[in-house]
Amino acid sequence: MRVGIISDTHGDGTAWEQALANCFQGVDLIIHAGDVLYHGPRNPIVAAYAPKDLAGLLQQSPVPLLIARGNCDAEVDAMVLNLPMPEQVVVQMGKHRLIAQHGHRLGEGEAETLAAYYRADLWITGHTHVAMLAAREGRLFVNPGSPSLPHSGPLGKFKTVAVADDASVKILALATGEVLKELPWPV
Repeated sequence: MRVGIISDTHGDGTAWEQALANCFQGVDLIIHAGDVLYHGPRNPIVAAYAPKDLAGLLQQSPVPLLIARGNCDAEVDAMVLNLPMPEQVVVQMGKHRLIAQHGHRLGEGEAETLAAYYRADLWITGHTHVAMLAAREGRLFVNPGSPSLPHSGPLGKFKTVAVADDASVKILALATGEVLKELPWPV
């Protein structure tokens, strides 16, 4: 099984189309970690900002899509998308449990505590727009960054998404699908 992981599209339909074409080929499911349509008051409006168009693309997604509500996602966004947007998404991928939250409400160390409590093998967050992949306490933690508005960080110059498969979790460059970072599942 392959799962595409994306976050913080902020109304950018071009980023969604690039993710499908360059990074999410052959995925069985896509998890969006929030901040889907609205750009938010602290973010600039991207050149490809077209939330209504992105909503249409998401509704017509050729791959099943699960969305965790972000801090910029309002009730009207869920209504326009006609898709549920719970605070947390839980997926069993073979023997691996994936849990996604946007992450804006998590304090220092809280992700690790919750991941242990829920026995998550992969804890997914968004919010910071900073791509990150780390192994801690026998679990993987990923933030796919943003395919629209990446912020600084080790991979900050890249617009990014992530993919989880049976072997590993990878952060990919949106434009090329190049693997920027990869970690195997902890044993």
